[in-house]
Amino acid sequence: MVTLLLIMLFVSYGSWNLVAASLALFAFFAFFFRDPDREIGEGIVSPSDGRIDYMESNRMEIFLGPLDCHVIRSPIEGVVERVVYKKGKFRPAFWRAEGNGENERNEIYIRNEKGLFKVVQIAGIFARRIICRVKEGDRVEKGERIGAIIFGSRVVLEVPEGVVFVKKTGDKIKAGETVAYEVG
Repeated sequence: MVTLLLIMLFVSYGSWNLVAASLALFAFFAFFFRDPDREIGEGIVSPSDGRIDYMESNRMEIFLGPLDCHVIRSPIEGVVERVVYKKGKFRPAFWRAEGNGENERNEIYIRNEKGLFKVVQIAGIFARRIICRVKEGDRVEKGERIGAIIFGSRVVLEVPEGVVFVKKTGDKIKAGETVAYEVG
């Protein structure tokens, strides 16, 4: 609405450069804050879009660039056991979570019959707002929207023993895409 009013004002004064800048800014924000529906995969799914830049046996770290969708989804169905918000600094999110351990973060613990899963939303230098849409005791479905991080950020997924990742470091992934299966 504000953009429309600005465009009308700029048009009335013949400020075509400002009209173009306003339209470009509107397009950027519309693209950045998109929230598309997704086909949800089998097994355990990615909580976010991005690039996997670190993995170990039970931990995957995903860097969300400025062109990735920043909506966070539940990797499994289950019950939110705990939500822990930790106020912190805003250092670049492209460093591994260990390197930015002082950054603002929100930890969401989800339990189901496979065990306890942890999704960590980490704010970066430009990401000044973490949104959490769930609270303790909420039942979530796999692929359900559980939060968002505004601008560049990082998401960590920790899984219980007996779960094997099927993606590898360097892979680009989408929220809701299969990243792991339970072994057994």
